[in-house]
Amino acid sequence: MRRLFLMLLIMLSIGVVNAFPLGYDNYKLIDAIPKGKIVDERVYEDKVIRIEFDDFTGKYPQFTLRNISNTPLTIQWDLCAFVDSTGRSQRVIRSDIPFLDRGKPVPPTLVIPRAFISEIMVPLDSIDYDGGWIVNNSIPKREEQTLTVVLTVEQQGRQTTYIFTFESVMASASVLVEGGTFTMGDEFGDLWDWCRPVHQVTLTYDFYMGKYEVTFDEYDAFCEATGRSKPSDWGWGNRPVINVSWWDAIAYCNWLSQKEGLPVAYRLCGEPSEGQMLDANGNVTTDITKVLGYRLPTEAEWEYAARGGKHHSPYKYSGSNNVDEVAWYGGDSGDKTHEIGLKLPNALGIYDMSGNVWEWCSDWWYEYTETPTTNPYNSTAGSYRVRRGGSWNDNATSTRVAFRFGASPTGTADSLGFRIARTVP
Repeated sequence: MRRLFLMLLIMLSIGVVNAFPLGYDNYKLIDAIPKGKIVDERVYEDKVIRIEFDDFTGKYPQFTLRNISNTPLTIQWDLCAFVDSTGRSQRVIRSDIPFLDRGKPVPPTLVIPRAFISEIMVPLDSIDYDGGWIVNNSIPKREEQTLTVVLTVEQQGRQTTYIFTFESVMASASVLVEGGTFTMGDEFGDLWDWCRPVHQVTLTYDFYMGKYEVTFDEYDAFCEATGRSKPSDWGWGNRPVINVSWWDAIAYCNWLSQKEGLPVAYRLCGEPSEGQMLDANGNVTTDITKVLGYRLPTEAEWEYAARGGKHHSPYKYSGSNNVDEVAWYGGDSGDKTHEIGLKLPNALGIYDMSGNVWEWCSDWWYEYTETPTTNPYNSTAGSYRVRRGGSWNDNATSTRVAFRFGASPTGTADSLGFRIARTVP
């Protein structure tokens, strides 16, 4: 279907195209920004150049193509590009200022800047309404999202159409957090009683923590793949997903584990162990080091990572003592969530651990004691699961790294989302 669409598109634009199937004799991809691993071509319906972006934030990338032939090439049609997004994208050509005029030589090294790509295409699902119509000009952050650049050139009187398809692999970015010992709780003594007493916690293992909160785009992909109802959309795209319960969050974790061939981390049904952690063999466990699938962080992991892990950052908020530098909260949010990763990260390179949205943790709520603990995880059922981090509609105090609160695992809120974690095997 995609190939047929492209053929019709080009034929309508320039008439008969003399070269199908498409060749790659003249061009080679030599660079992409953001930096990614350029993988050898692989064959689908057309040849595909695949780029695996380690940290893909959704903005249009920049590509550099090199003419590796010995013959000058002449452009026959304005360079165009479009996003292949669930069949609903539109191609919008910027006609007033063409990127390259027809009939002019193509330079030996052709740079397709991200600004140009942003201006010539607008996917339908990048347009939303939030007090006014907004065009995000970004690639929806979904797995297997593709960006296709179409270039028609003439070489010695013969026209050739090149279709370069760049596939972004949208795995959730994560940060390695090395184990260590830290002081957990309200070290300044000015928070609520349930944030004290301070106590020593040791994590004997390394784990991965999501670099960002899970977004609507990521969660919507899960809903579409499983037939699950999507949460009510108050903020879309790269903004953190909200209105999800604890049960919704762990179902997402299990789906992601299965998708990547990992053992699931949670038992979703079956009393009396519903919602309990599972080890690699599918047995219920309270030993977090035995859980290999994607999961919600334990409360201790969350606070350790928010404090910068082994860096032992001395800040009240995750990454700074200035809340405005690192958090979207009631004082600067404009009464809404914001795209992930816009504020400064903490020492580990993790974003939004203070503010934006509250984040579910794996633990049931429990009261602190002064007793030192190792690899804590509270599996004893109660009324509330732990949530951390504060949100867009809270005061600065709630976004402190030591502040904690609880919520019913069946409850949802427009200020509550989650991020994922995984134990390093």
